[in-house]
Amino acid sequence: MRILMVEDDEHVAAAVKRGLEAEGYAVDVALDGTDGHWMATENAYDLIVLDSMLPGMGGEDLCRALRRARDWTPILMLTARVGSAPEVTALDAGADDFLAKPFSYQVLLARIRALLRRGRQERPVVLESGDLRLDPASHEVWRGGVPIDLTPRQFALLECLMRSPGVALSKVRLKEQLWDFAYDGDLNVIEVHIRALRKRIDEPFGRASIVTVRGVGYRLDPVGG
Repeated sequence: MRILMVEDDEHVAAAVKRGLEAEGYAVDVALDGTDGHWMATENAYDLIVLDSMLPGMGGEDLCRALRRARDWTPILMLTARVGSAPEVTALDAGADDFLAKPFSYQVLLARIRALLRRGRQERPVVLESGDLRLDPASHEVWRGGVPIDLTPRQFALLECLMRSPGVALSKVRLKEQLWDFAYDGDLNVIEVHIRALRKRIDEPFGRASIVTVRGVGYRLDPVGG
């Protein structure tokens, strides 16, 4: 098993490398994000241990870059920052697990073993359908590189459609995704939001990506007309 350690603290990197090599792992070390990105793209690794705060290229940016390139190598993110925000940022960037510094080496080793057992699992950070892209973490949407402003409800509706491209989703299912179970509003409200969404993501671009499936609901056509 080959592991890439991207860590700018040479003492931490050297200590972890020694420990992992004693366990039988092959370990490469990069001391900044730029070198880490190059090594991750030029070599096949079974796992990447990635510090969040790096010179050259930040850990979260490196993680996003790999996921956008459809590299699903398991990533364990390390950070010295305090609070829940760094963990949220790391996971939203596409990391598989998160460990705060200072950490126990035994805990680090256990997390590594768990991720290696899980293996590579495709989890797109940015959803794509044709030239339509949606980033759940930053709440941004683009059509052909052009940013599109959506309301939170429109964004949630589009995300739901993009997570099941080509699949006809019923109004009931869409309602359940957009409102809690206590909501008892008319299902026609879905039609209202679909019309508004079409005006944002389709009509200005001459597309028809949201297709009405009579008697069922709606589906997202990746080609979009």
